[in-house]
Amino acid sequence: MSAPGPIVTLIRHGETEWSKSGQHTGRSDIPLTAAGERQAKEIATLIDSDAFSAVLVSPMQRAQRTATLAGLEDFEVVDDLREWDYGDFEGLASAEIRDRVPGWSIWAGPWRGGESASDVTARADRVIERILALPADARVALVGHGHMSRVLGARWMGSAVTAGQRLALDTGAVCELGWEHDYRVLHRWNVVAGATIGR
Repeated sequence: MSAPGPIVTLIRHGETEWSKSGQHTGRSDIPLTAAGERQAKEIATLIDSDAFSAVLVSPMQRAQRTATLAGLEDFEVVDDLREWDYGDFEGLASAEIRDRVPGWSIWAGPWRGGESASDVTARADRVIERILALPADARVALVGHGHMSRVLGARWMGSAVTAGQRLALDTGAVCELGWEHDYRVLHRWNVVAGATIGR
């Protein structure tokens, strides 16, 4: 039975020095590490790069390099796929931020100098609206970032952006957003090359 709408393959970029150390990386345009480049190449073993009718990629070099190494070279850069803007907390790890703002999380704020949850919700919803306007048999790849991809997963399901806090996502991971009857669902989440259950 055919799906009632497009199928989305959601890809998080490979490792960077800041993703490795847990530093929040929004506006900073940081390259992949050698391990991140290997992760990006391994993504090619998880996807059929020829199956996509559209490939949309964040403007950041870590996302574009991941797309290229994964075999997705013919892509469109889409500003709405950029990572959450962390504002004054750019470059800081969560523990450092909580030293300044006890109990802080990106999902609840505050968002000093950056984007609020409603700001990123609006961006995610624009991406989803664009996808849903495509033919029902379209297959779309989105290559982006950790928090923004989790936002997209939550919004694809019709949930509040805060549902993204329950969607762990590793670097170099692949997800599939699809359909169950007329409902938008997560078919697969956080799939990485060579992973086994209980790793």
